[in-house]
Amino acid sequence: MTDAFAASEFPYGRDYDRIVAITRSGTTTEVLELLRKVRGTGGTRGTVRTTAVIGDPDTPIVDLVDDLVVLDFADEKSVVQTRFATSVLALLRTHLGEDIAPAVADARRAIAEVLSPDLLGAEQFSFLGTGWSYGIALEAGLKMREAAGAWTESYPAMEYRHGPISITGPNRIAWVFGDLPEGLDGDVARTGGTLEASGTDPLADLIRVQRLAVAIAEANGLNPDTPRNRERGALPRRPGAGRGRDPRHRPRRVRTGRRPPRPRDRPHARGAGRRAGPHLGDVRRLDVAVRGERGGHRVGGRALSPAQPQLTAPRKYLGPGRSAVTDEVARLLRVLAGPPAAG
Repeated sequence: MTDAFAASEFPYGRDYDRIVAITRSGTTTEVLELLRKVRGTGGTRGTVRTTAVIGDPDTPIVDLVDDLVVLDFADEKSVVQTRFATSVLALLRTHLGEDIAPAVADARRAIAEVLSPDLLGAEQFSFLGTGWSYGIALEAGLKMREAAGAWTESYPAMEYRHGPISITGPNRIAWVFGDLPEGLDGDVARTGGTLEASGTDPLADLIRVQRLAVAIAEANGLNPDTPRNRERGALPRRPGAGRGRDPRHRPRRVRTGRRPPRPRDRPHARGAGRRAGPHLGDVRRLDVAVRGERGGHRVGGRALSPAQPQLTAPRKYLGPGRSAVTDEVARLLRVLAGPPAAG
């Protein structure tokens, strides 16, 4: 049995074979608190092993787990997570044996397509999903709220019909991830709202929402990288974390890529001279394991800085536990990268 919880809602009374913590920064207070509580009862320290999937290996979490999956190629300076979220999702789906090549093809189209004016001008969004795509609906709503300050709600698609649909009307969007439940299109049409149901892979559809969040934020004079009342990590980084520990407690690391070079600081579109991190809207942070090069890109008619995507395949798994999953992830990322561009 596999369960998924926010760290703050973890059911300590249940027994598990392994606890997997997913945290880009490795400093999230609730995640660290959870791992400290189970420390002494797990893995090399007890009966339940712990694993962390992280973007930055130089953080306190490395002292608290038995195993690490390091996605440092997907780390981001932006407070709002995009590249790390899609990379983790692609990794987990591949680990379950799913062929994500169709999702990769859909993601390429999602990056290139022009956003509809109806989406850019909408006043409210209801994100809907069924099964695992309901989780994508929750993520989409969160990204739109964080990056653009938009009014969003998220529901299981069939539960939306029993009450929440009353919020939908003219200039409001009902956005369905994955398959469209029978009859839902007619229900939305009767409200006067707009149904958005691309039928593409939910991972690729999430990329469309990420791009939309950037476009709406910039249209309203907001910086989508630095949402109000938020910081990138809940704790300051501890220099040298994970080093100089008892070697018996050194976590086994699974490294799936190379950290991209930090792009140059550059002024944000609003406020000349202000230093800003890499922009959420850059194409490189909207796909799995993307590194940006200097180039041009436009969202909603506005020029965004570096955006020529270059994808990097993972190096290799380090330590025991290498599996065919590793080779499959590497193969898919190479396919995603494609042949070098001419010129």
